[in-house]
This record gives sequence, structure tokens and C-alpha cells, in this order.
Amino acid sequence: MPQNPQNPRSGPIAPSRYPGERLGLPETGRGSVGRVGRRIGAIVVDWGIAALISWAFFHYDPLANILIFALMQIVFIPTIGGSIGHRVFGMRVVAIRGGWVGLWRPIVRTALLSIAVPALVWDSDQRGFHDKIAGTVLIRA
Repeated sequence: MPQNPQNPRSGPIAPSRYPGERLGLPETGRGSVGRVGRRIGAIVVDWGIAALISWAFFHYDPLANILIFALMQIVFIPTIGGSIGHRVFGMRVVAIRGGWVGLWRPIVRTALLSIAVPALVWDSDQRGFHDKIAGTVLIRA
């Protein structure tokens, strides 16, 4: 496919050498994309905390579980840079374009994450659909 002379970035895109390369992130270390193992660990911690709170106060009601999980994401992403699980595993959620992640990004990201499917659909930068829509990326802190 020939490139468009008005837009040299159009046309075939070469595969990236590592997740986050096209986003301008380093390959490893601080600021690199949070990898799968850390992500799974973080969601297990977050879900575990939500389950404990649900068990203690709501008799382990499944709806309470997911609402507590969502509330933790929405509150902690803009305030401490990520959920408790993210922070335990040395990650944080940042806006792709820089600056504060704001309030709407955590809400959109969490709403999509709560239905699970977007978290299972990833791109070559290991960003889930929920991160792509919210304009965020999970990086190593």
C-alpha cells in the first residue's frame, strides 16, 4: 500500500519491537508498559479487597462486590495514580497525552473493565480496549 504524501504516517505500520514503543514509552523499567503478570496480580488484589469488604458488610453479594471494585478504581486512579493493586505491583494509570488523568477517564475505564470483555481485548502495546477508549495506559511506576 503506497503512503499518502500529505500524511507520511499513513500506510502500513511496521510492527513494534516491544509493547509501548509506538507510544514513546521505554522498553523496560520505570515508565514502560505494565506487563500481564503485574496486571493479573493487581486485579486479584483489587478483587480480593472488594470481596472482603462485600463479605464483611454485604454477605458477599455479587453486585456489592462489583460496585465496591468499581468504586475503588474510580476513587484511587485519580487520587493515588492507580488502584491499590496497581500500586502494590508498582504500576500507575496515566493519560496518554500526559497531565492528570482526570475524573472521566477512570469512570469510563472502570465501566468498561467491569464488563470484563474490554480487558481481554489487547493491542500490540498491551493496552486493553478499556484503556484505549479512556486514553490511558498502565505503566510501571
